[in-house]
Amino acid sequence: MSGRGAPTNLRPTRTGSLERVADGDWLDVAEHVDGAAPRLRTTVTVERPKTIIARNASPDIGFDRSINPYRGCEHGCIYCFARPTHAFHDLSPGLDFESRLFAKPDAAKLLRNELAKRNYKVAPIAIGTNTDGYQPIEREWGITRSIVEVLAEAKHPLLITTKSDRLLRDIDLLAAMARDNLVGVAISVTTLDPVVARTLEPRAPHPRRRLAAIRALIDAGVPTQVNISPIIPAITDHEIEAIMAAAAEAGAIRASYILLRLPHEVAPLFRAWLAAHYPDRADKVMHMVQDIRGGRDNDPAFFTRMKGQGVWPQLIRQRVQRAAREHGMDRRFPSLRSDLFRPPERDGQMELF
Repeated sequence: MSGRGAPTNLRPTRTGSLERVADGDWLDVAEHVDGAAPRLRTTVTVERPKTIIARNASPDIGFDRSINPYRGCEHGCIYCFARPTHAFHDLSPGLDFESRLFAKPDAAKLLRNELAKRNYKVAPIAIGTNTDGYQPIEREWGITRSIVEVLAEAKHPLLITTKSDRLLRDIDLLAAMARDNLVGVAISVTTLDPVVARTLEPRAPHPRRRLAAIRALIDAGVPTQVNISPIIPAITDHEIEAIMAAAAEAGAIRASYILLRLPHEVAPLFRAWLAAHYPDRADKVMHMVQDIRGGRDNDPAFFTRMKGQGVWPQLIRQRVQRAAREHGMDRRFPSLRSDLFRPPERDGQMELF
């Protein structure tokens, strides 16, 4: 479907839903009788959670809390490991994930109240680790900015991961936080080829715009790294050195990467995408994926889920490390400060007791 990542609207069978398949002779004449199907429109449903900070105890990631201003993501990246979360709403991890979105307009208020609790312990909060806080609907909803405003007011450390240059709208807040060493940003660049990007991540900004965002952030004093994620065998892995060179030219201080992950419904969706766009190498790609995932489409084990196992991941690691040294991108990311934190006012009022 034009402008969308998933080729199908695969139903979530893990939660008890049944796969729905259109069938019958009428399909042969449906378009003649009813006309062309209407263009798929993005819809947004308001969600009212009771808390906004999500906690995790994963030993292989560098943060223990995050905020997701939205559920689903209009960027439509076919490889997105967050797609299966839509199954818990009895929605498809396919087209539903990128077109039937949820927004949390009370996020800033909830965050303010959680940070104001007497027993709150400060540690960096991550945004963009599940769905992108700077996806297209942020332009109208502004929920991510409202969250950053609270964190800036409270002098709370923040980590942002995004593949959108839309975060430059918030560069005033980010630059101010950077002066106190309170923020770090990772810009994801999967490919430099706009043709590949158009099918792989159809509604994400052009790769060159993301590189320009790195330059703008660095010029504003915001520590920024490039995140080559995911690296897809036989599709994007040949671009590693070129991406790192382009990111270094833009000023990125370091690089990170994640190998392709295909949890739950992402695997069949990715297979369908390969069949539609790369039928000539679909078998080769999946053979390589399974080779680095212990013979399966996905390996959920801590540590190996990010880096894979076997010869190919070792070669990728060596290539990234060598390119990082060549471009001076092997520096450590600055540690964010937590000692400046000051609890915000709860619901706009000072806490009295």
